[in-house]
Amino acid sequence: MAPATNLGSATPVQMGGLPSSPEPESEPANGDQSEDGKRRGNTAMERKVLEDAVSYIRGLAERHGRNADWAEEAVREAVNLSANAALEQNVIDVVAPSLGDLLRQIDGRTVRMARGDLVLSTSSLALVRSQPDWRTRLLSVITDPNVAYFLMIIGFYGIIFELANPGAVVPGVIGAISLILALFAFQVLSVNYAGLALILLGLAFIVGEAFVPSFGILGVGGIVAFVTGSVILMDGSHRDISLPTIGGTAVVAAGFILWTVTKFIGLRRKGPVSGSELMSHEQGLALDDFAHDHDRFSGHVRLNGERWKAVSSGPVSEGDSVRVKAMEGLTVTVEVMDENG
Repeated sequence: MAPATNLGSATPVQMGGLPSSPEPESEPANGDQSEDGKRRGNTAMERKVLEDAVSYIRGLAERHGRNADWAEEAVREAVNLSANAALEQNVIDVVAPSLGDLLRQIDGRTVRMARGDLVLSTSSLALVRSQPDWRTRLLSVITDPNVAYFLMIIGFYGIIFELANPGAVVPGVIGAISLILALFAFQVLSVNYAGLALILLGLAFIVGEAFVPSFGILGVGGIVAFVTGSVILMDGSHRDISLPTIGGTAVVAAGFILWTVTKFIGLRRKGPVSGSELMSHEQGLALDDFAHDHDRFSGHVRLNGERWKAVSSGPVSEGDSVRVKAMEGLTVTVEVMDENG
């Protein structure tokens, strides 16, 4: 053992499923302890697992000349020992602060193997440290939480842009590769899938803001879901995504939403650019004096370089500036503009 370490707590525990119901008729008077003071378990299943573990650890300890009584106690009572106490009670052989010191202390010891006893000769061994190869280093980069995070975002947006612009190819290829690499990284990392679902929901809301104008409602909800999911994405306390990365990505997404909302507001304020609606409020020039025709005046005007038949409720002289009020078929209804427009 290394200094400042401990061992013990070898009691078998249930990892999943529902706990077994106790058997009152077979339960000892003192909880799960028998008359000899040893823990036996409350149920038949607990006793079966516990006794099997006790027999196994005692057999190992006796085979290697260790303290079998303490080994049984570690299983029944989950007791622990520090490194020095374990050495004193013949639970371990040596306490070594380093690998070199370990090799020095165990040199000449006899160990019992499956094929018989073996004398260790470790004093002349050379320590060779193997550096990770290029593949391991590459995978370590991909499985970095921040890199996996960006791969997921790039993959999601790449696929969205490819669906929005079929045939672009490049966004779809980059997005698919990035998304597959991100899924590989998340398989290795301890991912909180609730956080992953919130991130995907937030990205969907942000993209939806561009296609379903909600004047920021979808976008703000997407930013909140995106940031919340990013914070809780990793289960491990030492492999979290850095907050500057989350904040920077959220700021970029917020800027995209602000740009989208501004564009849509500008489009709503902009007048028509085609069709009959374009002619409303269009300005032109009278080409002749309008003739009186029953209860109105008729003549011709020039609009956007084109000659149009026009009618008016009042007299119009050649050269007057006119504004279109309505359009019916190929005839426009106009009025004379005053000097102030």
